[in-house]
Amino acid sequence: MANTISRAVKEKLEKQLEYLISVRKKEVAEQLKEARSFGDLSENAEYDEAKNEQAKLAQEIEDLQQTLREAVVVDDDDISVDEVGFGSVVKLKFMDRNIIREYQIVGTIESDPDNGKISDDSPIGKAALKKKVGDFFEVETPGGTMRLEVLEISRKNR
Repeated sequence: MANTISRAVKEKLEKQLEYLISVRKKEVAEQLKEARSFGDLSENAEYDEAKNEQAKLAQEIEDLQQTLREAVVVDDDDISVDEVGFGSVVKLKFMDRNIIREYQIVGTIESDPDNGKISDDSPIGKAALKKKVGDFFEVETPGGTMRLEVLEISRKNR
């Protein structure tokens, strides 16, 4: 299943991948070379550790490449202000507690609830999708059912 990401996140992931391939691969190869020089590989903890690091790095590179291959990139201009969608900044009123919170709906990769970025796959994010200003909706959470109102939909720079 494709991950929806912003252009900024795509660029960040591409830079991270480039670093892993151009810098970390060389560092790990050097660790492996150095560990080999310690002699008997059957009792060489440094060699085993370097091989494990090499395998972890290869997996991390493959995971990033797959994420980028499958990513659906949403540009800021494509973010709707008519209804809640990926990238939207939505001001919600929690009716039971009379609290207003602002969230940006982002993909799982970008999710950072402490900083107001909730996943489009989270209970609130998923329930808010396609809602318009003035719409009410309910969300089932571990703490019970919450009733929310959409007060405002906008775009914000990340």
